[in-house]
Amino acid sequence: MILHLYRSGDINPETIPLKDKPVIIGCAREADIVLPPGDVSPRHARLVPTNGEWVIEELDAKITILVNKVPLLGRKKIRPGTEIQMGSHRLVCAVTGEAPAPPKTERRAAQPAIPAAAPPKSEKKELVRAKLSPEELKRRKELDAYKDGIHREMVTNLRLINLLEVDEGTRQKSMEIVRKLVAKNPPPRGVPQEQIVKEVFDEAFGLGPLESLLNDKTVTEVMVNRRDQIYVERSGKLTLTDCSFTSDEKLRLVIDRIVTPLGRRIDEGSPRVDARLKDGSRVNAIIPPLSIHGPCVTIRKFSDKPFTVDDLVGFGSFTREMGAFFKLAVRYRQNIVISGGTGSGKTTLLNLVSSFIPSDERIVTIEDAAELKLPQEHVVSLESRPPSIEGKGGIGIRELVINSLRMRPDRIVVGECRGKEALDMLQAMNTGHDGSLTTGHANTTRDILARLETMVLMAGMDLPVRAIREQISSAVDVIIQQTRMGDGSRKVIDVVEVTGMEGDKITLQQIFYFKQEGYHENGKVKGRFVATGMIPHFIQEIRDRGVDVDLSIFRKTEGSSE
Repeated sequence: MILHLYRSGDINPETIPLKDKPVIIGCAREADIVLPPGDVSPRHARLVPTNGEWVIEELDAKITILVNKVPLLGRKKIRPGTEIQMGSHRLVCAVTGEAPAPPKTERRAAQPAIPAAAPPKSEKKELVRAKLSPEELKRRKELDAYKDGIHREMVTNLRLINLLEVDEGTRQKSMEIVRKLVAKNPPPRGVPQEQIVKEVFDEAFGLGPLESLLNDKTVTEVMVNRRDQIYVERSGKLTLTDCSFTSDEKLRLVIDRIVTPLGRRIDEGSPRVDARLKDGSRVNAIIPPLSIHGPCVTIRKFSDKPFTVDDLVGFGSFTREMGAFFKLAVRYRQNIVISGGTGSGKTTLLNLVSSFIPSDERIVTIEDAAELKLPQEHVVSLESRPPSIEGKGGIGIRELVINSLRMRPDRIVVGECRGKEALDMLQAMNTGHDGSLTTGHANTTRDILARLETMVLMAGMDLPVRAIREQISSAVDVIIQQTRMGDGSRKVIDVVEVTGMEGDKITLQQIFYFKQEGYHENGKVKGRFVATGMIPHFIQEIRDRGVDVDLSIFRKTEGSSE
């Protein structure tokens, strides 16, 4: 068999004969088929000859591999005519001597695509376990059915009506009952009895299979797409786990167990909810009819101990000089907006810079779900509240920002500005609450300014655009842009000072930025943090007051991110 490789933008393919040995595809120099690092990992995939056939295996792919437009999970047989998509590159399998397949656009013009028949429901369910062999799939089904039976017998023996309301004595009794049931009816061969006891107990009274994932220090995020498809994030990469719930009902019970103690609810009338675990981890849950394939849960874990400057410098998020600047900006009451996309590390950075606020100042934090863990003692934490089942009693971020102004705060820290509250936050920054901090969703420092404009307009204020921009330019002093890079790492890629207005445009002065220079052979981002040599205006102001500032942190030099 041969491969026709259509590299990004190429019409004519490169022909690659497959010999009787494995073929590595990746960006590493030693790979057999070398592709650019922006599209693939160093060891992205492997083609393996097996019993006269060829199989494609996922290795360390950070970007999904598509085989005939279906995501590859683990390994899959390939045949003549199979199309493999890796980033912007396409490989088409063919028999020796066969003419190359025409590009997609030409093929569609010659013959309209015929949609493939949808697989039966049972087959659709199996797609999420495609990484496992048929024997393993069968074994897992049997194990789920066995655990479900033990769970039902335990509930019957205890005569429990509500598993959300049990005392410690009932928990202990249930553990003994499960042990006896498992001893009387042993699990399938090769499965330890204590493992079954723990899994059944966790699903009945804890967070089920999520318990082990949340206790894993290497896991930063847990994503339950459906009861039998659970992904985790480790080191910025998503991995499909072999964990599963035995039924949608058990998953719903775990969701209720999370939200009920917080006074939140989730049902068909209110099918989505934001909450948090005892350790502060952020939880979002959504159920049918909004979630098509059953309950869906996303848990963003947070470190038990807040990260320090040394930690984030060690992670390569920014340099020590940048950390010193952040501390100066907070100590000398600069209003700071941290901008970035979803999962870019905004909350972690907000927690860090907020820790620089002097301990003798009164801080009011406002969040949708309380996540900030500040070391200062004089902190008041406020959390928004969703409306009741009748649609009443909801308290949003904007109301809390307005209320915080009556609480004599020295600093206001808003977890995220995403709507009308932006106007009140800007007014607070402009009226004696210097040194306040917030975050916002945007991809660049310019984008966050445009987002702030839009959010102010959402408040219903009929103001000219110039007036809004003047409000923003006088309120915001520093913008820190955080980004999640292609290798999963989080970096501060831009730090700017807002210097005022020039005509109708807000002017910015860049202080630091990250200059990306490609990728290392191991797939990690290669680049440097650069100091532009510009000294912020507020630094000169505090020096004029006799404060000694080490200006070497702004010296125009380029340091490594490693």
